[in-house]
Amino acid sequence: MIEVTGLVKKYGDQLAVDQLSFTLESGRIYGLLGANGAGKSTTMNIITGYLGAAAGDVVINGKNILDEPEAAKRQIGYLPETPPLYPEMKVTEYLQFAMGLKGLHKERIAPHLQELLEKVQLEDVKDRLIRNLSKGYKQRVGLAEALIGWPPIIILDEPTVGLDPQQIIGIRQLITQLGEKHTVILSSHILAEVQEICDHILVIQQGKLIASESTEDLLALMNPSQGLELVVEGEEKQVSDILSSVPNIHKVVFGEMLATTITVRLEVVGEVDLRRDLFFAFAKAGVPILEYGHSQTNLEQAFLELIKDPTPEEGQPA
Repeated sequence: MIEVTGLVKKYGDQLAVDQLSFTLESGRIYGLLGANGAGKSTTMNIITGYLGAAAGDVVINGKNILDEPEAAKRQIGYLPETPPLYPEMKVTEYLQFAMGLKGLHKERIAPHLQELLEKVQLEDVKDRLIRNLSKGYKQRVGLAEALIGWPPIIILDEPTVGLDPQQIIGIRQLITQLGEKHTVILSSHILAEVQEICDHILVIQQGKLIASESTEDLLALMNPSQGLELVVEGEEKQVSDILSSVPNIHKVVFGEMLATTITVRLEVVGEVDLRRDLFFAFAKAGVPILEYGHSQTNLEQAFLELIKDPTPEEGQPA
C-alpha cells in the first residue's frame, strides 16, 4: 500500500529525515510515534505530497508521490494537526467546495455530503459558519474533508485534539471502523490512545526508524518478563526477606508505604506461575496478601525506553 525508501529531508544543515524506509500494508491502523522534532510531521507531509524530499521515494498504490503527485494524492485523505479551513464558509459550503476540488461528480456531492455529516457527527452544525464552531467541531470538519471520496489511505495528525471525552470516544470508534477498509496512519501524543487503536507501531527518532512492530510484539519486546503486583500488609524489610525465599523472581520493586500496607512489583522471566509459592511463603510468615494482579508494560513506558539516550561508553563524553 505505501512503500517509503531511503527518504531524506533537510532544513538547511538540519537533517530532519535520515534514510527512512518502511512498508505499510492495507487494512491496518499504524501509530506513528516520536518525540517533538523527531521527524513525524515532516514524514507525513512528504507522504501526502505537501513537502518534497532531498532523496528517496514514496510509492502509494504503485504511484510515486514525487513523480506522479496528482495520481498518488488521490489515494490519500489527510487531516493535519490544525485543519486549514475557511472560517467564513458554512460547514456544508466548505465540504461541497472541497468535494469539487477533489473532482467528485456533481450528482455524487449531495449524497456523499450526507454520508460524511452522519459519519463525523456534524449534522447539528452543518449550517453554521466555521468561525463560530468550537475547536472540536472544527477538527471534525477537517476529518470530514480527509474522508471525502473514502480514500484507501487516511493520515491523521493528532485527530482528537480539542475534543471533549464523549467526542474522543466517538472519533476513536470511527478510526477503528475506518481501519477495517482503509490503511490508517495515526500520529498522537496520547500514547494510551495509540495503544488502544493501533495494531502496528512505528517509532521515529532523529529522523530514523528505530522500531516497527505490532503493538503486542513491541510491548512484549520491551518487557520480556511477566509482571506481578502485590499489596501486602507488612514492611519493606519483612516483605523483602519473604520474597528472597521464593524462586524465579527476577526483580523486585517496592512502592510507597501506605498505613500498614505496601505495594510491590515482581518481574518473573518466563511463564512460571508463582501464585502458590507466594501464597505459602507469605502465609508461613503470617503476612497477608491483600491484593494480587498482573501488571503490564504500557506503550508510554515502552516508548520512553526506546527513545531514551543510550548510556555513553566508557571514556566517551556524556
